[in-house]
Parts: sequence; C-alpha cells; structure tokens
Amino acid sequence: RNKLMKKVRIIESFIKGNTQPLWMVLTVLPVIPPDLRPVVQLPGGKFATSDLNDFYRRVINRNNRLKQLIDLGAPEIILRNEKRMLQEAVDSLLDLQKSRGRSRSQGAASKVQKSLSDILRGKQGRFRQNLLGKRVDYSGRSTISVGPELKINQCGIPKEMALELFKPHLLHEIIIRGLAPNIKSAKNFLELREPVIYDMLEEITKNHPVLLNRAPTLHKLSILGFYPVLTDSHVIKLHPAVCAGYNADFDGDAMGVFVPLSTQAIEEVKTRMMAHQNLLKPSDGTPIVLPNKEMALGIYYLTTFDNAYKDAKDETLPTLSSEDEGVNRYEMGQVKLRQPVMALVEGRVIKTSVGRIVVNKSLPQELRFVNTELKASDIKELVVKATKIFNDNVKIGELIDDLKEIGFWGSTVAGGLSSSIFDCKIIPEKEAIVNATEKEIEKIQKNFDQGFLTIDEKHRYTNKLWLETTENLADQTWNALDEENPVKIIIKSGGARASKEQLKQLSAMKGLVVDPLGKIIEVPTKSNYREGLSIFEYVISARGARKGLTDSALKTADAGYLTRRLVDVSHDMIIREEDCNATEGLTITTKDERGDKFEQRIRGRFSIHDIVDENKKVILKAGELIDEEAGIAIKKAKINKVTVRSALYCQSKFGACQKCYGVDLSTGKLVEIGVPVGVIAAQSIGEPGTQLTMRVRHFGGIVISDVTQGLPRVEELFETRTPKVVSPIAEMTGKVSVQEDLKGEIYTLKIISTDEKEQKEQEFTIPMNQSLKVKDGDLVAKGVALSEGYLNVHDVLTIKGLRAAQQYLVNEVQKVYESQGIPIHDKHFEVIVRKMSDKVTIEDEGDTSLIKDEVVSKIRFEEENKKVITQGGKPATGKVSILGITKAAIYTDSWLSSASFEQTTSVLSAAAIKNQVDHLLGLKENVIIGRLIPVTKEFIDTYYSKFLSKYAHNQPAPEKTETKTD
Repeated sequence: RNKLMKKVRIIESFIKGNTQPLWMVLTVLPVIPPDLRPVVQLPGGKFATSDLNDFYRRVINRNNRLKQLIDLGAPEIILRNEKRMLQEAVDSLLDLQKSRGRSRSQGAASKVQKSLSDILRGKQGRFRQNLLGKRVDYSGRSTISVGPELKINQCGIPKEMALELFKPHLLHEIIIRGLAPNIKSAKNFLELREPVIYDMLEEITKNHPVLLNRAPTLHKLSILGFYPVLTDSHVIKLHPAVCAGYNADFDGDAMGVFVPLSTQAIEEVKTRMMAHQNLLKPSDGTPIVLPNKEMALGIYYLTTFDNAYKDAKDETLPTLSSEDEGVNRYEMGQVKLRQPVMALVEGRVIKTSVGRIVVNKSLPQELRFVNTELKASDIKELVVKATKIFNDNVKIGELIDDLKEIGFWGSTVAGGLSSSIFDCKIIPEKEAIVNATEKEIEKIQKNFDQGFLTIDEKHRYTNKLWLETTENLADQTWNALDEENPVKIIIKSGGARASKEQLKQLSAMKGLVVDPLGKIIEVPTKSNYREGLSIFEYVISARGARKGLTDSALKTADAGYLTRRLVDVSHDMIIREEDCNATEGLTITTKDERGDKFEQRIRGRFSIHDIVDENKKVILKAGELIDEEAGIAIKKAKINKVTVRSALYCQSKFGACQKCYGVDLSTGKLVEIGVPVGVIAAQSIGEPGTQLTMRVRHFGGIVISDVTQGLPRVEELFETRTPKVVSPIAEMTGKVSVQEDLKGEIYTLKIISTDEKEQKEQEFTIPMNQSLKVKDGDLVAKGVALSEGYLNVHDVLTIKGLRAAQQYLVNEVQKVYESQGIPIHDKHFEVIVRKMSDKVTIEDEGDTSLIKDEVVSKIRFEEENKKVITQGGKPATGKVSILGITKAAIYTDSWLSSASFEQTTSVLSAAAIKNQVDHLLGLKENVIIGRLIPVTKEFIDTYYSKFLSKYAHNQPAPEKTETKTD
C-alpha cells in the first residue's frame, strides 16, 4: 500500500506541478561547457582529463555504434544489448551511485569516478565547497601572541603582511601622490620598500579595520573587527581580554586576517563587528570580554590587605589626606601597597589601602569607591554594572582596558607573584589521617567477611570514607597555608586557572579515581603529585584520564555536526515585524521542574496579562517588557506565575516578531528587525556542545539501565528519536492495577477509565528494572508518566498536545545543559523547537493541491485551505507533527536550502517534478545565489513586504509553492 501511495504521490505532483512526464525521458543530452570538464596537459606529454569527458565519450561511442547497427539491420539481440549499454552509459553519467552494481567495475582497483550528481554532493560538492563558502582575496594567517599594550579595539599586524593585505590601497595612494605614472611602475616602486611606503601604510590602516577569525568558528564572537597596529614581528598580536570569545590561547594557535574592501563593508565592521561592540555573550547575556587570569589576579592582590598588618589597631594606621597623597607616599616608599591606611575619600575617612586607591583611580566616577576585595566574579559584576550605567560601548571598552593595565601591573611589577612547588605544603598529619581511615576500612571489611554487609553496602561505605578523608585532608592542607602564600592568593583570586581541586591533588592526596565507564575504583590513590604516585596508583588513574582525552577528540565532530543541523533548520528564523499580536503565551511558574530558574526565564520578555500583586496593584501592564526592575518587583510581590510572549506562540508567517522574541541578549535591548535569531540560537546551543559529556553514566556501580546524557541526549531530543528507556504515559484518567510477572521480569500495568460514559482500558508491559512511579490502586490523570525513564516526544504530542510536547523538549534539553553548568537562555531552544514543529502531515487532501501523507509547512497548509474555502471547496485536514532537526531541514519550503543540506539529488529531482519556486527568504538561499543576506531593517521592509503583497493575497498560489516528498 505504501508503494502505491508513493506512486500516487509522484503522479499527483506531476499533475499539480504542470510537468509533462514526457520530459523525464531524455532525447537530447545536454553537455556542460568545456571549462567545467577541463583537459590538462601533464609534463611528459600525457593528458589528464575530467571524469565527465570519459562518461560523455562512452555515451557518444555507444550511441554511434547503435546507429550503425540499426542501419545494418542487426539482429534484435545485439541491438538490445547495445541499447542496454547506452542506457547504462547515460545513467552513470548522470548519477554513478544509483547505476552502480552492474557492468561498470573493471577490476577492483578501478578509481571511483565523479558523475554529474557527485559534483553537487557532499562537503566537497558544488553546494558546500563553492557556493556556501568561498575563499577570499586579501587574507593572511599567522601565529598569535599576546599584546598587553593594545587597546580593546586594536590588534597587531606584521608590516610585511600589511603591505600585502593593503596592496591595492597602497598602489592607489602611490599613483595619487604622483610617485609613479601607472600601476606597473607603482608595483615596482612598492618592491623597493622605500620608507615613504611605510608612512602611507600607517595612514591607510589608521581608519581601515580588519577582521580576525580563529577556527573553529563556533559563534559570532569568533570573528571580530580590529584596527591594525603595525608591528615589526611576524606574529599577529591579540588583546588578552578578547581571548575568551575566540577560545584562543598563546600556545601556537594561528588566526586568519581578512580585509573588508568596499565602503559598505568597512562601515559594517565599524558599526557592528568591533570588539568593544561585542562584549556580551549572545547565549545568556553575560560579559565575555573581561580582565581575567593574571589581570584578575593582579586586581585581587591589590585590593587585599597584607596579612602582616592584621593585628594593627585602626588608631595606629598611617593617615592620608587624599587619594593622590597615598600614591605619592607609596612611590616614595613610605607606605606599602597593601598596608591598611585611613584615608579621606570623597569626604569620608575610610580604612583602605593604596592598592585599592590605585584600582579605584582606574574606574569611572560612577563606579567608585569600591572598598572591598575584588575577585574575578566581582570584576564581572563591575562590568555588568557598567553596561547598565553607560549606554556607550566605547566607555566600557576603556574601562576594560584600564582594568587590564592595572591588573597586569599589580600581578607582575607591583606584586611580583611567583609560585614554586614548595608553596604547596604537605601537612605532617597526613600519614596519621590516612592510617586512621585504613583502620576504619579494615572494620568494614571484617563486617563484610562475617556477612553483616552486602557487597554494595561495602562499596558504598568504603567510597564514602575515602571521599570524606580526602576532603578533610584537603581542607586541613588549605588551612595550613599562610595567607601570604602565593598559591593561596592565586587560587583565591578566582580568575586564574588554579583551583582548590588542583591543590588537593598536588599536596593532599589524589583520592578515588574513576574508570572509563565512570565507576569509582575502590582502591584509593593515597599519594599526591608532589610525593609521586606509586606504579599501581599511576596505572589506575591513567585509565580514566585516557578516556577523557579520547572523549574530547570524538566529541568535537559530533558537536560540530549538531550545530550544522541546527543552523540548517533555523536559518530562516529572522525577526521580520514589530508585533504579531499573539494573544497566547508561555506560562512560567515557580512550581514546575525548573522553577528555581523562574527569574531568569521571565526576564527580557513581554507580559501577556497585567501582572497584579495581592492588593490588586498593577506591577506591570499587559504588553510591557519585564526588565530588571520589574523582575525585582515581581519577586518582592511573591508572584509565582507569569504568562509571557514566546517564540513558540509567535503568529508571524515567516520568522518571528520583536515582541515574541523579547530582548536581544547580546545587546540587552529589544531585538531589532532583521536579526537572524535562528542562527544565533543554533550557535548558542552548538557552541558549548563540546563541553557536554559523552558519558553513559552508571549509578552506584551496578548497571541499572544506561541513562543517556550529555551530547547524545541532546541529539536524541532534537532528532525526536525514541529514547532507549521509555516511560509509558497514561492516555486517560483512571485507576491503576499492577501485576508482577516474576518469570518474564515485567510488570503488567492496566489503567481502567473512571469515565462513566465509556469503559476503556489500556495495558502496558514494563521491564522490572524500571521502577514504577505509581502503585496498585492509584488514580492517575491523563498524561502522567507511569515509570522511570524518558518520555517519547511523539506520545506527549498525541496525548497532551503540541504545547506540552514543545515545553517538554525545551525543558529536557535545558536540563542537560544546566547539569553541566552551561547557562543558555530558554528563548534559543524555543526558536529551534518552533522550527521543528511548524509542519503539518496531511491526513485528507480535500479539494486542495496537497497530497495525502505529504509533510507541508503550516503556512502553506493554511493558505491552501483559505484559497479552497473562498472557492467553496472542501479544506484539507492534517495533524501537526514535530520533526527531528534533520527531517525539518530537508522539508523546508526552500529547495535551495535543503539541497545544500543533505540528500542533494533526491531533493533536486523532487523539486524539479513539482516545479518548485524558491522565494529566497532564508540566509542560505541568498548566500548560494550571491545576494546580500536579508538581515537589515531596510532589506526586510522593501523586499519582504513586496514579497508578501505579491504572493500572499492576489495570487491563487500560496506564497511558497513547494514542498517535498520523502
């Protein structure tokens, strides 16, 4: 039946696309231009030729031979053979992979040839290699090194490289200055490397930004604009604070430099891409350009008091009449940098130190006077505060630069902090502590031998004991360190890479280690790295460590592929209008499973109803933005349920509207029209993908059921696959009866409906190793999960409806990221889930041009029905389905986009049969045909509104006249 349905579908698409089946048979074979199938002469007189020429030659030879045979009146059997060979020749020219299996393999070693279809396919094919990304002229690449002297919007470029990058500009300048009559002599003049050329170069680069990119380019912060500063070295110099966004370090990373050429391009780099304009992470809105590592260490060091003075009374401290006096007396050597002093600051006498005065001098007036220790997290808070006070990115850039200067000075020149292995002290009590624990372990072993404990309990007790011992020893070691110990200062600053965990391994004990499956190995590592591990300890800890390295190598590719699929499904989600006037929205409460995140989840969105406190006083009117003040007010009023606008409920035909999306996290303001929120969402979800675990965890050493976690779980959800361990859902409200079948190791669960009118019942079988969530005789409501395990999204969809399924997807994916401590705002997941669930599967086509079992976009479905109803016909019916991201990307309305994604040939042939039109609404389609992408307000106003008026109303055809079959 399915085969017949497929045939019917194809025939119907022929009819509805006005395509003649006759055209499917080639009588004339087009030959592509010779430039695309070149013949090259190799040294030694041989010729290398493109595979296509071979294919064409074979077709021509067989065709001519067939002609001659027909003229000679050869017997039928010879003709038939020749016809078959001709057909095969044509097939293999068009698509080798489909026609394989017969005739063609001459010997096992025959080189695989590329047919016409192969040229389009895959990563090396025409679409992905040449159309979606091209190589650029005027680019350079070199190793990066740190440039602490740079301002936030500068980067160091080697002079030699700059001469090459700005060559056209230089030649232009040489001719204008009359140093050379024409381009050829100007080139010769350039070769001489006269000093005047370097002066010109300085002038040109002064106002001409360049782009720096570090591969892998995972999000928009991997390409930023800088003004070049010419250097005499051969490395590119990078500002230390932007490293976090690039994920760059200076151990030999290389970066690429690109020069924007046209005036518009330069303007765009200056207004949108400079480093100081991209201070916030698009995924959660926290600052990413920050003074960190040594800079944070220096600031922390400067703002702490020296421990030597901890007993000094306030009366005995030196007094200062002003901030400047403090700095002067420090420079004269009368006061120490971290010595507590009583100083007159802003009209009050406070206890502070010269270090704190110095740090405050680098802050703008509005942020002074900070009289506390500044850890890395406090510096982040300062920058966040600054972004709220100043509406000016340049000012914040300056603040970051000033903090950078002072931080480097504090940690190097002033502090002179250095650490040695002997700063990690080993406490003398270590041996006694370890011995005491071993005695306890012996008791446990004895109890086990006498049968008082099961083996699981023994494992649990010993593990707990060793963990407590390790923590205890680590704490004692930490407390034994002097407050002025450089290692302690470095760890306490919070900015540096060091942590207490590492100190524990260096000078307390390494403790328990895990094996590659994540099970805890019972034998503890009693040594620390300073003493050195015994051979046995070394071998067992090496196992887990190797697993870690293998994992991160394998994970990178998976995370990259996930990002690519996410971008492909969501690249046409662009903010296209101000308000879609949606009346429904997402209800967020403090009671649901992610209730603790309530405040973050409502902030930056628009409320649907008035938000009222207990005394009926309106805190926020309907349709207003929940900003920080409103968030605080809502928390004060103890309101625990808010309904907000959300991308899931947006009524815009294509893309989303400003009100439903809310605040753009990378600017902190309302999202502008034209922002490609789909791509931003995909990047925000994909970029931290490499940090998610690949592990399949086992709980408590015994294998219950493998719980999928980390990256595989995210993929499972986005692809809407059925999870390994599924929990059934009650399809009706009713009473539960549970029977255990001990032989088969399963529970049989029955639900008998409590509804008087109709008696229904449902039966489930659940394996014993899944624990049940209901007991015999319980009453359950419709849509309740009956056992442990994950729910199947499609079940949630059919039983509880679309909104519940969307909510479930967003919450489950968020759980994975939150468990790893990765903050991503809900709205990014909502954008992706919205794109996964905007397709309809046709159940009955009615009088429309749709086909049964076809998957079409909701918009097209509604348009078709509107059209039929106005003509008085019968509308189609269909059910909303949630598709996995790969499926959703292939079923988009744009054939260019899906052909360049996967399954190129089948997509193209289906599109050809249906006579599809691509309206170029997404980003990929426009990139492929070489137009500017539609992401500015002007573009959307002119092009998109023209598109709507042209296609949506006066034509009988819907605006996107195409879909795809399987």
